[in-house]
Amino acid sequence: MTDYHVRIRELPASDKPRERLRTSGAAALADAELLAILLRVGVEGMNAIQLAQQLLIEFGGWTGLQRAGFEELAQRRGMGEAKTAQLKAALEIGRRLLLASGEERFQIRSPTDAAQLMQVEMGHLDQEQLRAICLDTKHRVQKIQTVYVGSLNASMVRIGEVFKEAVRLNSASIIIVHNHPSGDPTPSPEDIVVTRQIIEAGRLLDIDVLDHLVIGNGRFVSMRERGLAFVKS
Repeated sequence: MTDYHVRIRELPASDKPRERLRTSGAAALADAELLAILLRVGVEGMNAIQLAQQLLIEFGGWTGLQRAGFEELAQRRGMGEAKTAQLKAALEIGRRLLLASGEERFQIRSPTDAAQLMQVEMGHLDQEQLRAICLDTKHRVQKIQTVYVGSLNASMVRIGEVFKEAVRLNSASIIIVHNHPSGDPTPSPEDIVVTRQIIEAGRLLDIDVLDHLVIGNGRFVSMRERGLAFVKS
């Protein structure tokens, strides 16, 4: 018996994702409908909405799709390079909207806010990276700068580079973020040494170092919350 399968073009106009978006707005659409618009077509035996639902379940929602590698997605039945490129581009646009200019810039109020901003991109890197989030006086993100790539080492990290963009942007503060490819975000002794050096340099430059986050696989550690290198207030 052949599985019953309805193509999107056979659906009533009121049920088609693009028509619903036009009449009701994007906010009215479910995740699968939004993804189906990007995919445009499904595969044999599965329309675009069904394919979208399967992808969201399989990869664990938008965050999982963002985290998934290009090749992993492209090799998935029903995807290919063109659809994967469209999806990755759309997800990156969404991430960059968090960093929009002016009053709409993403505001960081807690270590969790900073971690959510960085976790998806940094949680799956296969090499350590050190980044600086530059913030204005209201803790809104001005820029995220990649400072260093490689194992964190006090003799290798140039502290001046950490503050280069913050000085240029006249930032009030920064948050340092680096990842542990092992997946374990427990700060190492070297992490603590580097953090102390950065905090001291920040004092000289009158730029507050709010925190140093260590990103792991689905987890993070706030060194300020742990009282590591930071003096508890």
